[in-house]
Amino acid sequence: MRNKKLRSQKGSQRASSSRTRKWVYLETGLITIGVLCISVYLSACAQRSLFQSTESHSFDHELTSRIQTETPNQKEWSSLRIERFDQMRHQNSPSSQSAVGRLVIPKADVEVMVLHGTDEETLDRGVGLIEGTAKPGDGSNVGIAGHRDSYFRGLRHLRAGDEIELATLKGLTRYEVSEILIVEPEYVQVLNPTAESSLTLVTCYPFYHVGSAPQRYIVRAKEVDFEEWTPVRVARFTASPVESP
Repeated sequence: MRNKKLRSQKGSQRASSSRTRKWVYLETGLITIGVLCISVYLSACAQRSLFQSTESHSFDHELTSRIQTETPNQKEWSSLRIERFDQMRHQNSPSSQSAVGRLVIPKADVEVMVLHGTDEETLDRGVGLIEGTAKPGDGSNVGIAGHRDSYFRGLRHLRAGDEIELATLKGLTRYEVSEILIVEPEYVQVLNPTAESSLTLVTCYPFYHVGSAPQRYIVRAKEVDFEEWTPVRVARFTASPVESP
């Protein structure tokens, strides 16, 4: 009887030891799988961060360099703006400004760099992001200003429903013109924040007025689509040519 009890105890101990080893193996396996999953996740995050950093630098460099090398379509520009643009180009001094993005308006024959600010030098080089308005991608009202006798003269051709594209480091946003307004310079409410992503283009009016223009021409547009960048989209967009006059 005593031997049977000893054998039973030993059997129980072996079974318990076996179960313990199984739990140890299971825990070790789960920990290993967890570590591998975390490693894969961190690796993916690192690769994504590297891609975004590399593409952001490449995209920003591409946009900024175009300010120095591209000649826009000047067929509707005033002689004064063409002269100022040529003077700026012949100075051959690199711009210290970084590009916010690239604005494309097919109906208005506009393809231009968007820079920070609206001072005279900035608007000679491109169009400017109006201080105090939303940055592209913020989900509110992005305000962009340009001269009526250069880059933004073609805005007079726009009608409701026309397409506008704005490419930034975040991706490509497509807008649809919703309304066109002619307002007094003091009517700055057009630049107020909006609940949804929108775009407001501002230039002086009338377009062919001699001297200081008394009014402002406003093109308002709402976002209809957004595409994040992929390497293919970045390459295709930055490689797109700009028409020469």
